[in-house]
Amino acid sequence: MSSVAGHRNSITDVSGVLVGHHHELDPNATLGTGAATGCTVVRVPGGAVASVDVRGGGPGTRETDLLNPENTVRQANAILLTAGSAYGLAAADGVMRWLEEHKEGIPMDPADPARVVPIVPAAVIFDLPVGAWHIRPDADFGFLAAEDAGVDFARGSVGAGVGARAGSLKGGIGTASVRFTDGPAAGLTVGAVIVANPVGSVFDPRTGFPWGAGTDGPEHFGLRPATAEQLAAANALAVKGTVLNTTIGVVATDAALDPAACKRLATTAHDGLARAVRPAHSPLDGDTLFALATGTAEQPPNVPLPPAFPAQLLVLDQLCTAAAVCVERAIVDAILSATSVAGIPAYRDVFGGPAGV
Repeated sequence: MSSVAGHRNSITDVSGVLVGHHHELDPNATLGTGAATGCTVVRVPGGAVASVDVRGGGPGTRETDLLNPENTVRQANAILLTAGSAYGLAAADGVMRWLEEHKEGIPMDPADPARVVPIVPAAVIFDLPVGAWHIRPDADFGFLAAEDAGVDFARGSVGAGVGARAGSLKGGIGTASVRFTDGPAAGLTVGAVIVANPVGSVFDPRTGFPWGAGTDGPEHFGLRPATAEQLAAANALAVKGTVLNTTIGVVATDAALDPAACKRLATTAHDGLARAVRPAHSPLDGDTLFALATGTAEQPPNVPLPPAFPAQLLVLDQLCTAAAVCVERAIVDAILSATSVAGIPAYRDVFGGPAGV
């Protein structure tokens, strides 16, 4: 199996996927004062088959039961990733409003295309103590993030990642993609966008390298070895605020998958989270990953298999492997792209940025 990063190394390398942000950030925000929150919308015009896998002990979600493969609705129109804890779920109302205005959703009246019900599953991170407690995403945030959605989007301390933390360091939003050049999945693409906000650590205290750099190697990300002084400073950092966090995100593919296969994609994507965060899936996190399948790529022929197995089994296997890699890389991207907010130091403040940054 051979693969390369997509053109943008982004989830929007998956045809049919758009991403937008909206946030409020007071340049003088400190812990507990000034706005520092936002949301991110993954929009799929025309809808996409969707599923979800919730692994953390403290999730905040909306419409996740609907995505169980045994249930009736098979598609989502957008996924909301938002800050603000349970309050931030209100941003989904704004995403629905934007979609309704653009006639995106389940058609409910053949005589009136404006009568639709948009499907917008959502998950939240806990960032309330980072900025002012009473400023959190609402319906207007969600509407503006949906309006902003496109193929190019910012990474780091933006959108739902503005107030994100990653252990003792600043968290944020990252993305990555993989395109297969041969094998059963040749021509297909997998991508991920992740809001990295874990309780656990994102770097190895012995080396300073992100845990998620382990699969590809630090050189893949242009990282330099840490000095003894940098390691000492990093390991002395305290976790500021509470220890209630969460990592959430979306993996997507342009393959045509049914809901059960989409569920498997979401499940194996968590392997990437576990490689990039230690510990992951704790009782203090609400780790949640959604999966989308747009079916927009030309589908490779299925490899003949015994009738007991799904026809696309070998394709799905490659997609699942790539989903974990994309999540792992996206978490590293989030950490390396983040900038300090509310006095929370970013990785680049402690260890320096990648070569050339």
